[in-house]
Amino acid sequence: MPQRTVAIASQLGLHARPAALFVQAVNDSGLPVMVSREGHKPVDARSVLSVMSMGAKHGETVTVTCEDSEDADKVLDGLVEMLSKELDT
Repeated sequence: MPQRTVAIASQLGLHARPAALFVQAVNDSGLPVMVSREGHKPVDARSVLSVMSMGAKHGETVTVTCEDSEDADKVLDGLVEMLSKELDT
């Protein structure tokens, strides 16, 4: 199962706006994606409430995982790139 690890760049972490943008990108991919904070259970990245409930703060590391598919690496790379940018602007 492909996965990537990234530090959250948004100054306020994965709160409403960054979480919504991330979830929209996940849903646009059409792949089932999970995301987890270090030491916590993975949550469904297709759900804004699940992503926000993780409480991922600025600088914390999250792991993004999806089922193996032809587009998995491309999707994960795009999601990691997104999370590594400030999404509050």
